[in-house]
Amino acid sequence: MQQQCLKESAAGFVLAGGRSSRMGSDKALALFGGVPLIQVALQTFDAVGISAHIAGSRSDFSSFALSLFAAQIPDTFAETGPLGGIHAALSVSDAEWNLFLPVDLPLMPSSLLACLLQRAILTGAPVTAVRLNGRIEPFPVVLHRAVLPSITQRLQEGNSACHAAWQSIPLELGSSLDAVPVEYLHQCGHCSNPRGLPPALWFQSANTPAELLLLNRLGA
Repeated sequence: MQQQCLKESAAGFVLAGGRSSRMGSDKALALFGGVPLIQVALQTFDAVGISAHIAGSRSDFSSFALSLFAAQIPDTFAETGPLGGIHAALSVSDAEWNLFLPVDLPLMPSSLLACLLQRAILTGAPVTAVRLNGRIEPFPVVLHRAVLPSITQRLQEGNSACHAAWQSIPLELGSSLDAVPVEYLHQCGHCSNPRGLPPALWFQSANTPAELLLLNRLGA
């Protein structure tokens, strides 16, 4: 029943835009545990109980390769980073709640995504995120579709910073950012990494070959 509720009210999006310049090749297709990062991210959404699309502009080759995994949503604001991909996703989404996860966080547990989504639905907050060591993490994040006009305005003004947006947009909507400490969720048993890794490692990203190598070792 819980998963059915999520499927009916929520949509998932993997943020897989960007040039992957530090990786040297498309990081969405880089391997984690022998599996492309894009497939790892999509499987994480599957475990939450919702299917996901891929948000972000791609090169022709990468676009074809990624189309084998899931439907893609091209950017409407080019070269604007993750916020551009979020704007594109929200522009076509029919869901009230929209969950976003970057493609380069393969250690992120599905249980944390489920916690965020359930909390967003319960509280009705326009932006639901987490804090790690007291700091707001930009992703993963759950956004209500009502934030789309505010995101559009920011991109039109040339402001594409997600971290600042999550803090200011709720105020514009007469609300506040809901950012729960991930350590609290972990300690209370609401979420955990299947490999037993602590929360600080869940947010380690794979932007370079060296970082990807480290994540593969941690995930082994």
